[in-house]
Amino acid sequence: MLEFIQSGGPFMWLLIAASVTSLAMIIERTIGLRWRRVIPRALEDAVERCDSLDDVERLRGACQASGSPLGRLLLRVIERRHWPKAENVDALQTRARKEVAGLERGLVIIEVIVGSAPLLGLVGTLHGLITLFGDFGEASLGNNAVLAKGISIALNTTLTGLLVAIPSLIAWSYFTKKVDSMAIEMETVCDLLLQRFYAPAEPGTDSDQSYSVN
Repeated sequence: MLEFIQSGGPFMWLLIAASVTSLAMIIERTIGLRWRRVIPRALEDAVERCDSLDDVERLRGACQASGSPLGRLLLRVIERRHWPKAENVDALQTRARKEVAGLERGLVIIEVIVGSAPLLGLVGTLHGLITLFGDFGEASLGNNAVLAKGISIALNTTLTGLLVAIPSLIAWSYFTKKVDSMAIEMETVCDLLLQRFYAPAEPGTDSDQSYSVN
């Protein structure tokens, strides 16, 4: 194994570093993007039961205790429930963008590795081939076994680059889709809470000023 790495030259070491970084980010995002850590079931249930001031206070306490992205969004809605609906929604959207950006933390690193690992492998192969042919004399070129072995070693970096990029691409695609799904679910729960606070307007009244739980 060590000989395989050493034969790839400096580019192989860069690929090893990229693979370790990618693995670390995959583990970190696997832990950070657990569904019930981001969207606790208790908060969803509390929003569905939010019909009175006491329910609002219980929901506030649950949000503060959870420390979850959904909890922070719901707190933003609760703290501004006396605002006009349009202003509350704008404040919520601003906070939601921040929370989604937090969920996407580290995904850009995996994305960079997905794009750069195959290129590093290709550059490593070209470097190896240039070195191989540069060191060969006319006598050596006649030795097909030595030439074949040298080409095989040079191709190791291309293989390694693909082995690093493919799992990283799978993980990046999975996490990106999961963040999108979480964002949609959080939007749904927050919209339900907004409906609890802002009752449908009567004809001839301003809908932004009407709320049922205050």
